[in-house]
Amino acid sequence: MRMKWMFLLILIVFIAGVSFSVLVLVTKENTDVDIVAVNEVLKTVESHWGHIEQGDYSLLNQQFTVLDNSGNMLYQTAGAPSTTINDAIKNRDTISDVMVNGNPAGKLIIFNDYKEMIQQIKKQLVIVIFVTFTTLTVLFTLYILFINHNVFKPFQKLQDFALNVARGNLDIPLEMDKNNPFGAFTESFDIMREELAAARNSEYAANRSKKELVASLSHDIKTPVASIKAVTELMMLRATDEKVIKQLNTVYSKAEQIHLLVTDMFHATLEELKELKVTVSEAYSSVLNGMISNVNYDDQISCEPIPDCILLTDVMRLQQVFDNIISNAYKYAGTSVKITSLVSHTHLELYINDYGNGITSDELPLLFNKFYRGNNAEGQSGSGLGLYISKYLMQKMQGDIECYNREDGFTVTLKIKLA
Repeated sequence: MRMKWMFLLILIVFIAGVSFSVLVLVTKENTDVDIVAVNEVLKTVESHWGHIEQGDYSLLNQQFTVLDNSGNMLYQTAGAPSTTINDAIKNRDTISDVMVNGNPAGKLIIFNDYKEMIQQIKKQLVIVIFVTFTTLTVLFTLYILFINHNVFKPFQKLQDFALNVARGNLDIPLEMDKNNPFGAFTESFDIMREELAAARNSEYAANRSKKELVASLSHDIKTPVASIKAVTELMMLRATDEKVIKQLNTVYSKAEQIHLLVTDMFHATLEELKELKVTVSEAYSSVLNGMISNVNYDDQISCEPIPDCILLTDVMRLQQVFDNIISNAYKYAGTSVKITSLVSHTHLELYINDYGNGITSDELPLLFNKFYRGNNAEGQSGSGLGLYISKYLMQKMQGDIECYNREDGFTVTLKIKLA
């Protein structure tokens, strides 16, 4: 509404300025002489013909000149510019015939200040134009400021709001003035933001619920699997028949596969929920010997002496990393494993070497990606989470994990932070 009134005011000022300009141009200055005074002067000139200078001409304020019939100047008041008929015609002066005894005796020229009148009209026109355009300039400036405040700034806020929505920042409301001309329009956008935020929260809650369900089921499954493994081990100790022992070994290996798969799924779900806790503390490097012994099922691991030092690590999580790496070596290489170590400036580096075929160079950068499994995993059980979880845990313990091919096998390097 205010925009309409502002525009209407600008239009009124423009029309008024044009109207005043036209009025100044068409209005003529009242330059008509006093007819009574002119007649009195004319009579005085006629009655004093021959000695015109003796007459009384005080009734006429304008200057005049008297000429005879030959055009000779007989009398002229001070300041009268026209001295001939031609000059009087050019200057648009008033010309009257002087009659003496009923016969034309000469001409009376009354001076009209026409040029001064033109100058006055020009001055008036300049003033009108200047005032009009100054007023219009001020109004246009105010109108532009008004448009900027009420149109462009709201649109800028809309642009910033849309950018925040595109980036997923749904907690920033769209703030608008109460007199905003796009009230319903902007309110709809803000309602859309609220609906998107509510939908995202609902989706997040649903996904979290699913992950918590998977984590809960994974944890529950591990308990009966552990019981199966324990009973199988007990039965293997008591069995004497080769066929029964072989079948029990099969049951035990399948239970172990289920245990590893469920553990990977459980830990991956916890990691996504940011609940895979890592508690770093100081520990002597001698704890590594026990970890290696825990995964040395078939005495296929040989380990050189580990340097004495103090580590910053989570013993339980580091054991999990060893489990994943040695399990992969057994599964994919099928060879013995040799572990060497050295102390660098900031880390203890463990080199876990197998003597299998390794992997292609193109696959090396992908090994630690979630759910990635190499070409050599065909026919092998697994979820592609072991190395992914191991790298996550090592980095949480301020260390790292790397791998590379050798000419005679494959190496995984563990870098454990020194205290």
